[in-house]
Amino acid sequence: MISLTIKDTKTFMSHLLIKDTFDNMLLSEAAIVTGNTYNINGSINRSFFSDDELASLASPSYSQWSKIKPVCFGLIKGNKVPTSLKIIFLLSEGDTSQLAGQTDINPEDINGLFINIRYSDSGLTLVTGTSVRTFTLDKSLEHAFDSYVKVFLETSGINYEEIS
Repeated sequence: MISLTIKDTKTFMSHLLIKDTFDNMLLSEAAIVTGNTYNINGSINRSFFSDDELASLASPSYSQWSKIKPVCFGLIKGNKVPTSLKIIFLLSEGDTSQLAGQTDINPEDINGLFINIRYSDSGLTLVTGTSVRTFTLDKSLEHAFDSYVKVFLETSGINYEEIS
C-alpha cells in the first residue's frame, strides 16, 4: 500500500473526468459532496440487464468508469468545486491476472486491486490497496500493484509525491 499526493489537482481531474485515462477502471464506489451528497455503488444490478447485455459488459460485477464518468461529471461541473470527492476504482480482471502473473499469487485468490482517490480542501490523495482471499505474508502482489500505479500515473503525465 502506498499513499500519493497528487501535485496538480486540475490536471488530475481532467484525466479523471474528461480524458479517457481511467476509462478502463471499474468503479467500486463513489461519493461526491457538493450542495448535496451523492453516493454511487458501482456494483452491477444484474436483474436490470438482459443476458446479452450482461455478456457485453466489461465486468459482470462492476461498472466500467467510462459508463459512470458522465454522471459524475454532471454532478461536479459548475462554478464551485466539490466539498469532497471519493472514488474507489478496481483494476479489471484482465489487468489483475496480468499483475498476478508477475507474482506467486494465484489470480483466483485475489479479491481486488483498488485505487482510492480522495479530494478535499486539503488536497488530492491516492492510496492503493490489495485484497486477497487467503492470508499471506507474500507482499509481491502489493509491490507489483504499487509499481503499476506509479507507472500508470507517470505515463499519463500525472505528477505525484509519495507520502512516507
